[in-house]
Amino acid sequence: MTTPDHALRFTEQELSMLGKTADGLSAYMGKSVLAEIGMDDDAEWVIFAIPLGVDETPDEKATHVQMGGPGARFVGNRGGLDLDTEVYDCQYLWAIQITDDPEARFVRLDQNGDEFDYAMELAELLPFDLTEEALPDPDLELLEDLGDDDAEDDDLSAGQAGKPPSIH
Repeated sequence: MTTPDHALRFTEQELSMLGKTADGLSAYMGKSVLAEIGMDDDAEWVIFAIPLGVDETPDEKATHVQMGGPGARFVGNRGGLDLDTEVYDCQYLWAIQITDDPEARFVRLDQNGDEFDYAMELAELLPFDLTEEALPDPDLELLEDLGDDDAEDDDLSAGQAGKPPSIH
């Protein structure tokens, strides 16, 4: 029995990014997008897919996968589905696999399951910028704006230093 390589598993931060991506895709597409985590050969992967409704006719050209069931592991919102017990037919969108390649930790697979992109950082393969930059404090921004106006007034009056103001 081999010991799994922890480098071939998603970190908690990466799992959070993947969950946010599924939620962002759901909002963008107006449909639930599921993100299921799985493992092959001791390396984790994530599949993004849209669950098909019971009355929905699947697109014959699209790749289909089954997601959910006992032991399935998901990140992000589950779209109100009972994924712990039920298995759902889904339209596969794309996937990301972790690799042991020293040149690329992640490989992205397209809608046909073919490798088409790779990167050392997960964020480079995701469709949304998930960096959490701090938003500017609007109160400080207002003070800076007021301070800039005072600086301009000081510049104007500096050229007339020592002279009395003119009256018209």
